[in-house]
Amino acid sequence: MRVKIIYSLSIISMVLLAGVLYASATNDKKVSAKTVSPKREYTEEEFKAAVSEESAKMMKKAGSAHLVDFSKELLEKEEALKVKELVIKKAQEELDMNKADFSKKLVEFQASQKKFLGCVEEKNEKADKRVTQMVDVISGMKPQNAADVLAVQDPDLSVRILGELDSSKASKIFNLMDKEVSARLQKQFLQMKK
Repeated sequence: MRVKIIYSLSIISMVLLAGVLYASATNDKKVSAKTVSPKREYTEEEFKAAVSEESAKMMKKAGSAHLVDFSKELLEKEEALKVKELVIKKAQEELDMNKADFSKKLVEFQASQKKFLGCVEEKNEKADKRVTQMVDVISGMKPQNAADVLAVQDPDLSVRILGELDSSKASKIFNLMDKEVSARLQKQFLQMKK
């Protein structure tokens, strides 16, 4: 009877061992079949959707619905940031174009300003030349004739001419002018000398 028990135990242990080996072999086949999946290519949109779905599944497995909402919110904010970055980039490009346009207009304005100032300077030089010619003419006249001419001229011009003349000649001309005109011109002459 002992032999029968030992024999039965050995048959049972062999069957169990065979079952374990069989189960192990089929498990290895299932695992290798699962790990070798066909390669698939995704577009960027499909990839984002797949990542979103997979993260949602993982979060649900973790048992927290708040985490799913949080991850969705993070993805939405990331997209919003990308849109804002594009808007900022576009605004920067527009600002750069406006800056270049402003620089161009500034250069044009400075050129026209120089041209205008050149015209003013040229006009002043011509006026100075005419005053110098008038000084030469007046200094060659008799004092009475010079007084008559300067009394009817523009007061500013008369004062400039008198300022260029020799002081003795200017005093003779002032003395021969009408007293009222002479007083007005002398007052202007003194203010000009200050």
